[in-house]
Amino acid sequence: MNLQAKQKSNFPVIKALFGGTFDPIHYGHLLPIEKLAQQVYLQKVILIPNHIPPHKSQPTTTAQQRLDMLKLAIKHKPLFSIDTREFNRITPSYTIETILSIRQQIGWKKSLAFIIGQDSLLSINTWFNWQKILKICHLLVYPRPGYTNKCFENIYMRQWIKQYQVYFPAILRYKPFGAIYLANTPLLNISSTEIRKYQYDKKNSKKILPPLVLRYVKKNQLYKNEY
Repeated sequence: MNLQAKQKSNFPVIKALFGGTFDPIHYGHLLPIEKLAQQVYLQKVILIPNHIPPHKSQPTTTAQQRLDMLKLAIKHKPLFSIDTREFNRITPSYTIETILSIRQQIGWKKSLAFIIGQDSLLSINTWFNWQKILKICHLLVYPRPGYTNKCFENIYMRQWIKQYQVYFPAILRYKPFGAIYLANTPLLNISSTEIRKYQYDKKNSKKILPPLVLRYVKKNQLYKNEY
């Protein structure tokens, strides 16, 4: 092991979480997170698929199908792993409850971060118990097309971001929670809604879906009757 690798191995590790419906998982999810991991030196990102999302309609695909697609998408990507704790709930899964359950598992001294898109940051004040999130974890925010120049109209929320924003990712390693980091990752204009609408074969789907996921969708004829 060279000196640089040895120094990195001695860094405190950030446990990073990324939740979503993943209906389906696509490169718009994966590629920005991989770039974010390089910026913040994440060793592992844990994907947490929703069972019953609180802010969206229930997916037409089953939880098992979405889980199958997740497994296929990360099959050759050691950065990612999957946590299925939300699948055990029969009620909507609230972000704060999931993060708290993981925090209670790992203790309060380790760095814990939750990854969201910039669109989600701008609506975070609509989330259940959103004020408690930074008391449990950091927020890692990646840019989303159409939102890069937007900010909260509410001055309180602008001040909230300013109060907790940090500009050096190393800070995140040495604090267990309480910071917001706005990452600089590629903008990919891909959405699960658009993918479902065009049913893959009408688009150049190789650019937006991992090949094993595309094969699974076609084999199981997913989303054919959705639009």
